[in-house]
Amino acid sequence: MKLVKTIQAYFSLIKFSHSIFALPFALIGFFIAIHQNNSSQLQLDKLIYIIVCMITARNAAMAFNRWADRFIDNKNNRTRYREIPSGIISPGSALIFICVNSILFILSAWFINKLCFYLSPIALFVILGYSYTKRFSWLSHVFLGLGLSLAPVGAYLAVSSSFGLLPLMYGIAVVSWVAGFDVLYALQDIEFDQNEKLHSIPSRFGIRKSLWISICFHMICSIAILFCSYLLNLEFGLSYIMGAGTLCFLLLLIYQHLIISENKLDRINLAFFTTNGIASLILSFCTILDFYI
Repeated sequence: MKLVKTIQAYFSLIKFSHSIFALPFALIGFFIAIHQNNSSQLQLDKLIYIIVCMITARNAAMAFNRWADRFIDNKNNRTRYREIPSGIISPGSALIFICVNSILFILSAWFINKLCFYLSPIALFVILGYSYTKRFSWLSHVFLGLGLSLAPVGAYLAVSSSFGLLPLMYGIAVVSWVAGFDVLYALQDIEFDQNEKLHSIPSRFGIRKSLWISICFHMICSIAILFCSYLLNLEFGLSYIMGAGTLCFLLLLIYQHLIISENKLDRINLAFFTTNGIASLILSFCTILDFYI
């Protein structure tokens, strides 16, 4: 029973369910590379290593974020009951968890190919370094997006061992998509961030301007996603199914801005997790399905 509670605590620490944001884009990058290389095989071994890399990298990043913010979280009424400030998980145990997942990430990258292995420390630096950006820059939301944007690019590299326009464009889409919804999420802590002198777009620009900045980020994301759809149609002949997924993704972006306003900030969690999670799943499912139909 104690083991089950410990496992549950660590799943809660890393918000495992939030893996739904980046993993679908990693799968898109993987399948693009498979078909660009005219491979008739799925390369299941590489797909497994990619998923392991995604899980361990995210575990390390999320746990490090909780460890780095443990004193800040303890001051915030919204976050003081998280696992580390509440004492459910000790800071030392969290550090061990971070180290184990970081090592597993690098080892998995080694089994993929040498390029991924050589780039893995840089990827770790980016995803772990995000945790400190709110101390000095209100562009911390973009740094978070940059970390998640490594998913489609990294998965593509795992198969092709080279960079490509399509995964880079999906990377741009992910940066702006994540930055946009993270700005909305940060609205919950605007007063706390201002009092603690923490940097975020809401604490710097206020609620109204932040809502517009989030819209601008998502407009950039929409342009990037539409360009990706155009390239997929041009190169692979993907059309209706992929197009339907793209349309659903864009409509869900619009929807989250319709349900959140200066007077409706209580809907942030619905927009942040549910809407964006569904959007990424639909987009990846329809895009991958269109490769085989």
